[in-house]
Amino acid sequence: MSLNPRLVKESFSVVEPMADKATAYFYGRLFAENPHLRGMFPPAMDVQRDRLFGALTRIVWSLDSPDSLAAFLGQLGRDHRKYGVIAEHYTAVGNALLATIRRFAADVWNHEIEAAWVSAYTAAANLMIESAESDAGVSPAWWLAEVIDHELRHRDIAVLTLRPTQRLPFTPGQYVNVQTPRWPRVWRTFSIANAPRPDNTLTLHVRSVPGGWVSTTLIRHTRVGDTLMLGPPMGTMALREHSVRDMLCVAGGTGLAPLKAIIESVIASGRRPNIHLLYGARTAEELYDLPDLIRMESSFPWLRVLPVVSDQPAYDGMRGRLPEVTQRFHSWAEHDVYVCGPPLMVNETVRRLQIDGVPLARIHRDVAHGER
Repeated sequence: MSLNPRLVKESFSVVEPMADKATAYFYGRLFAENPHLRGMFPPAMDVQRDRLFGALTRIVWSLDSPDSLAAFLGQLGRDHRKYGVIAEHYTAVGNALLATIRRFAADVWNHEIEAAWVSAYTAAANLMIESAESDAGVSPAWWLAEVIDHELRHRDIAVLTLRPTQRLPFTPGQYVNVQTPRWPRVWRTFSIANAPRPDNTLTLHVRSVPGGWVSTTLIRHTRVGDTLMLGPPMGTMALREHSVRDMLCVAGGTGLAPLKAIIESVIASGRRPNIHLLYGARTAEELYDLPDLIRMESSFPWLRVLPVVSDQPAYDGMRGRLPEVTQRFHSWAEHDVYVCGPPLMVNETVRRLQIDGVPLARIHRDVAHGER
């Protein structure tokens, strides 16, 4: 079977505006035909639906980029081991997905489009299955981790330090899925806020959001000595290790976490690029990690930390929204740029940096992981 990305993309673009209805139909169909699969999913499906459509969208629009698609599907396949997913489950999902696309793209559907979808899904599922199987003999499906420190830095922000019971290899800039005993089968993603350490500990920056089951539990109901479950590290926003360029890091809120990990790894590497970190929040008290960043700055003269506050007129430092603050400086066109924070802030920052001459290939981005 040969892939036909054009047919898949054209038919998917018909379905995209009806994402909510399509994902509801998909899960309804999946569980009606395979009732035994319902127990693998969380009680509330709202976040799960968003994740499914987000992953599907990324896969469809990456069909023309086989290398990045293979890397993403490989991570996804390894990550799905923590749910107990096995090869047979992919057939059930594929059948429900095909039925969904067929229904919501009915106006354009034909045998050629169906063949393109079958081919694309088969290739994607095989990549995920192979990745999971090759990982099975090497890494656990999940890690248990003890909470060894819990600091409430703001009423809605906590910094947690965890010690996994087994070594958890990761790349600075990656994130992990976290499950708490209070909410079985509910996994939420949080970025790792440190470079790898000799003692194998991890630090997470957690902001609670209204209705956030896991984030609220981690902040209000989690104590030193508690045990959490972690999925395998994921994400592709990694440091370009062989680059000799200076760096700009733009962090909104807890989007600081992966950028701090990247900066730590630069410091540990012995490289000496100039690093500008623009660290933004709505109010000064939400700059929850500023004391530690100032400590890093004092021990690494090539790092400059610039706190930015957007919604506090009396603040005695730099004020404004991060996307427009980036434009107050000389050109960043020769820098490697790393951006992480709320999706709107990330998109707008990237847009403005491109306008100002930074090539997209030098902009590395992610949205802040944690419940939103």
